[in-house]
Amino acid sequence: MSDEKWQNPVAGFGVTFKAMFKKRLTEQYPEQQKTTAPRFHGRHQLNRHPDGLEKCIGCELCAWACPADAIYVEGADNTEEERYSPGERYGRVYQINYARCILCGLCVEACPTRALTMTNEFELADSSRESLIYTKEQLLAGLTEGMVEAPHSIFPGTDDTDYYRGLVTGAAPGTVRQVAVSKGEVAPENGQSEEVDA
Repeated sequence: MSDEKWQNPVAGFGVTFKAMFKKRLTEQYPEQQKTTAPRFHGRHQLNRHPDGLEKCIGCELCAWACPADAIYVEGADNTEEERYSPGERYGRVYQINYARCILCGLCVEACPTRALTMTNEFELADSSRESLIYTKEQLLAGLTEGMVEAPHSIFPGTDDTDYYRGLVTGAAPGTVRQVAVSKGEVAPENGQSEEVDA
């Protein structure tokens, strides 16, 4: 028996014996949540302007930039009776398929209005493919103080460039939510909308 044939198995067992006496690195997940880096690429979020209007303008640049073809966007025109974003268009349909998404962040880089960002949420596993397709309602950021849910009119005396310059800091007093006819909502019988305090 040559020396090489004898040394190979011994060298292999050497690795095993070294590992046997090392301290175990066991993560107690999910009981102890893992802390992610501040710029971690996790689940996406569609952002809002400070008054509650959506930043997404339905340009579909994020879908074009996606190397995995995981994003689907349908844009639509805003009207004065039903306005979702300050500009001419908004994202009527927005979907991200997390069964395909590789969380690379190229969609965020492509977005001209900073409507799309990535959060630190990484728990995206689920039991069916359908539940991994996140819709606009699931991705849209929640409302905070001073916001009114879209659709509603823009801040009086401003235009879309004022929004992108950061000059609008909240909804105007007396701002009311418009009726979302495109989503099948019906106007109240008395014709009055409920006023929202901003």
